[in-house]
Amino acid sequence: MNPLLTPFVAGLGYVESAGEPGWEVALPSGTMQILVNLHADELTSVREKMQQTRGAALQGPSFTPSLIDVRHQRAIAWIAFRPGGAWPFLPAGFPTADAQDLLVDLDQVWGRDGAVLRERLLAAPTRAAKLQVLEDVLLARATAPLVPDFGVHAAVAALQHGAPVGAVTDRLGWTSRRLTRALTEHVGLAPKRFARVRRFQRLLFASTARDPDWARLAAECGYHDQAHLIHEFRAFAGMTPTSYAPRSAAEHNHVPL
Repeated sequence: MNPLLTPFVAGLGYVESAGEPGWEVALPSGTMQILVNLHADELTSVREKMQQTRGAALQGPSFTPSLIDVRHQRAIAWIAFRPGGAWPFLPAGFPTADAQDLLVDLDQVWGRDGAVLRERLLAAPTRAAKLQVLEDVLLARATAPLVPDFGVHAAVAALQHGAPVGAVTDRLGWTSRRLTRALTEHVGLAPKRFARVRRFQRLLFASTARDPDWARLAAECGYHDQAHLIHEFRAFAGMTPTSYAPRSAAEHNHVPL
């Protein structure tokens, strides 16, 4: 991946699978993605109601679990942004917070570039060529200098590691209003919401053992106690910790039903 993209993009990918009929729970991460279904020109996500877009879409910052159709994983290209990393590639004034938990047709975000991305990827003959298309479109769509905003970067890093919101504002010399405005604009989530969902992600990373000690993990990940952990797990996953069985250790945000 082009080094200019590294501070903003966690990864680019293209995968093909059998895509057997069924559904998975996709767990929230507080981040944004671009998803392109190369098997069929549609994407579907179910939260309180079903959302359906054409085959190329922006997944807004996720805060709640969703159901996804496994068939849409048969051939899919994706861009996974770091928290706040999508911001330089979005149009000026794009309402990031309004896209929370939504799929947005990519042509509504990128205009013609979004409308033709799926066709460009279909025309690319190899996996490497498809990844190059994704890199090229990101570099072409950059609407701001590809230099991280120091304050936002520091705030995101601190909150991801469990720092209290008040401590982050003090460390940066910001007001709480300024921190909220910066994270809402760049990340799409207010600070406390972002901190909660990233704590949940720390928990998932820490729970890879066969029989996790949830009481110990509650203390290590910053929950008040095991009851608090269970409450938050239900909120973010729609299931109890003991029911959690991800697709694989490397795909901890996908839980087959």
